[in-house]
Amino acid sequence: MAKRQTGWTEEKIARYYKEGRGSGELGNYKSWLTIHDVPSDGRAHRDKGWKTKRDHHLLSDKEYAYFCLLDWSEDVIDIREQYPLNREITTKIADKLNMRHPLYSATQTPIVMTTDFLITCRRGKEIINIARTIKMENELNKSSVIGKFEIERTYWEEQGVDWGIVTEKELRKEFIDNLKWMRSSFELFDFEELPFLDLLLKELQEKNGSIINNLNRFDEEYSLDGGTALTLFRHAIANKLIKIDLYKKFHLTGDLSTIEILEVGQNEKRWAT
Repeated sequence: MAKRQTGWTEEKIARYYKEGRGSGELGNYKSWLTIHDVPSDGRAHRDKGWKTKRDHHLLSDKEYAYFCLLDWSEDVIDIREQYPLNREITTKIADKLNMRHPLYSATQTPIVMTTDFLITCRRGKEIINIARTIKMENELNKSSVIGKFEIERTYWEEQGVDWGIVTEKELRKEFIDNLKWMRSSFELFDFEELPFLDLLLKELQEKNGSIINNLNRFDEEYSLDGGTALTLFRHAIANKLIKIDLYKKFHLTGDLSTIEILEVGQNEKRWAT
């Protein structure tokens, strides 16, 4: 699909606000920028959020990795990506800091700055918002990046919101790869598979040997399409019915003793609510 024109004008900014971009919460939130608005090298992602049940627009691999981490966390309630900052406020901050506000050079239009993620989460007994920006560590010393981040940092400081930078060092590769591997099976779209979920969990508790051999055996024993048990297995991990060590590369050839079945017999209730 062709990208939209990326140039900024006051008319375009007004249209985005009229469309409700940057407003709403959870499933009603509309990202200020989508994957169709920004040129990319093919590393942009659109993925349905487990928490919000809407499509999220992630403009880089690292943004997608951090999104997967947020979607997994039990402390995170809402994830709003490409969140727009009030341009009147950021302009005043830039003036105060004696910095040039970011603008689109072709039209000399001050752009609407964005923060990669505005996150609603639990901290103890409180529900708070935190703001996070994703950046490769080797780009943090660039003058253009430093200036933009200083405006962004000051903006959120004035809003009373904790702001921080996330680099690749905070995104453990094995952890993220495991999260990506299970994401597509969070929901089951073939509801005929549901009755087999608890049965699979129960049998895995009672069997031994490799994970993949037991999954293949399950498909054969119950005359299921090949890969059905694997889908159910990934679904169970994504929904925290099975525990694996997410900090190590997961191998289906591993022994059943490397996993922990956390919950059996609750799926009929879970799907009925």
